[in-house]
Amino acid sequence: MAAGWEWDETLFAGAAAHYARGRLPYAPGLADELAGVLRLDGRGRLIDVGCGPGTVALSLAPLFGEVVGVDPDGEMVAEAGRDAAGRGLAERTRWVRARAEDLPADLGTFDVATFAQSFHWMDRDLVAATVKSMLHPGGALVHISDLKTEPKTEPKTGSRTQPRTEPGPLEGLPHPAPPHEAVADLIRRYLGPVRRAGRGVLPQGTPGGEAEVFARAGFSGPQRHIVPGGPPLERSADDLVAEVFSMSSSTPHLFGSARDRFEADLRRVLREASPTGRFSEPAPSTEVFVWWNGTPH
Repeated sequence: MAAGWEWDETLFAGAAAHYARGRLPYAPGLADELAGVLRLDGRGRLIDVGCGPGTVALSLAPLFGEVVGVDPDGEMVAEAGRDAAGRGLAERTRWVRARAEDLPADLGTFDVATFAQSFHWMDRDLVAATVKSMLHPGGALVHISDLKTEPKTEPKTGSRTQPRTEPGPLEGLPHPAPPHEAVADLIRRYLGPVRRAGRGVLPQGTPGGEAEVFARAGFSGPQRHIVPGGPPLERSADDLVAEVFSMSSSTPHLFGSARDRFEADLRRVLREASPTGRFSEPAPSTEVFVWWNGTPH
């Protein structure tokens, strides 16, 4: 957790409804990669800590006998439950509204724990030690993130941000790139120059250095795997609006009474970048670090 910042329940308030549409997908081969690395066979238990609307937990659910998703945001947990039911996965999934710091919360022991771009929001040393105690000997902790190109003008952060590119046609692709820098400038005009996060701010972004934390907790490893991104994405203006509102730094409630005015200005910025309302964007690769609780089984 970032120094000087305290978590509060508004961190992702209002973001859940925009998540599935707005967030870039993880690499399409992620589940197959983990199935091979972890020798998953449809049995065992997975806990996904900071599960959001179930993005990763549901993609991995067919590889386990039971999946438990934990998230402090009630809207995220409800969205995950609805999606699980729609996919016919309700019987093998369970969704728990709780902070990671509240674990073990009588949830039992697990074969695998995943953190998909969520660990940086937590009391990391406490959570790493607690999750280790919840894993079977030989179990795995899997840290998942987009493989990012570090932006030159923004602080390093563990959160889910995409490489920033200037608008204009991408080589070989039919539409302009999303105008990420112009959108970031607009957000700063409305919310100020310092990144917002719930009721607080994050002047230096969220912390990195996960490897040191997991090593301190006694995990062995890591094994690093890169899962290639899929084909380039075609995105609409509605997708990009959803992306903005899915981010902790620009959730809808942060704009207060200016929310509608901000959205109108955001759509104007998008029209100026692409009058057709269509954008092309590379699909990010996914970076996976596997840590072991003792010797891998």
